[in-house]
Amino acid sequence: MEAVNKDIEIEKLKGSDHHSPLYEGMMRLRKNKIAIVGLVIVLFFVFVAIFANFLAPYDPTFPHTMPDNPNKYRALVEPSWAESGTIEFILGTDDIGRDILSRLIYGARVSMAVGFTAVSIAIFFGTLAGALAGYYGKKTDELIMRSMDILLTIPSLLLAIVIVTFLGPSLKNAMIAIGIIYIPRFARIVRGAVIEEKAKDYVQGARAIGAGDSRLIFIHILPNCMAPLIVQGTLAFAEAILEAAALSFLGLGAQPPTPEWGAMLSQGRSLILRAWWVMTFPGLMILFAVLGFNLFGDGLRDALDPRLRE
Repeated sequence: MEAVNKDIEIEKLKGSDHHSPLYEGMMRLRKNKIAIVGLVIVLFFVFVAIFANFLAPYDPTFPHTMPDNPNKYRALVEPSWAESGTIEFILGTDDIGRDILSRLIYGARVSMAVGFTAVSIAIFFGTLAGALAGYYGKKTDELIMRSMDILLTIPSLLLAIVIVTFLGPSLKNAMIAIGIIYIPRFARIVRGAVIEEKAKDYVQGARAIGAGDSRLIFIHILPNCMAPLIVQGTLAFAEAILEAAALSFLGLGAQPPTPEWGAMLSQGRSLILRAWWVMTFPGLMILFAVLGFNLFGDGLRDALDPRLRE
């Protein structure tokens, strides 16, 4: 009962200098047409990733063979609208007869999984590090933030390559590497937000009525730091897709026969002059996915950042 009364008193203190910024931001977001376009693109790729089993016409790893010769692959069949294309393979096949459309659809699942996992790792550890640094300050702040600065001095892709090389080339290790390289940016954002929030009246009031450090950090301060985290998480999602594609392109991410867009780009680069569709369509998927998340992330930033509300 005493804890409930404390929470009621703290909520009253919060109400004095908080006016539902997240709700107001969502209302402003609805008026941003570019952000809505980005959201539609994002939801499209999420839908494709979730229902890939039902949308893909074929198994993405199955090589199709000639009906009259099972030992010969139906390799490099052109898209259906080309002169020698067939409706059976709408976007054509690759060099060993796998359906490009099916691989693109399953590739959306892989890319969304990479983005979600990597950003989740970065948000969890970055939020924890930033909250401790911002709340306790002094030596704790110096130790944590100087460690983050060291990570930031190394180019992100180079650091990801080093981590994946150490752990071993695989999609799982690529997600871990991408998550690690994004930790510093979330730590810096959370640290600044925590420093700003801990000076407000409701935190001082909560401390005065006996709230402990862990309760102040995780129950009262961090929930009020969610707006910049949501924005940065959305933008980082787009970058994670690009980083994963780059690692797979270099042979350090998804390994064959996993249908990942970056790996498909790498496999198709030697065929670009005689089979343009093998490399072009995965590149377009990366382009539209990253564009969607960036448009939506920019709209969120404009809606939730009080300095950009006008």
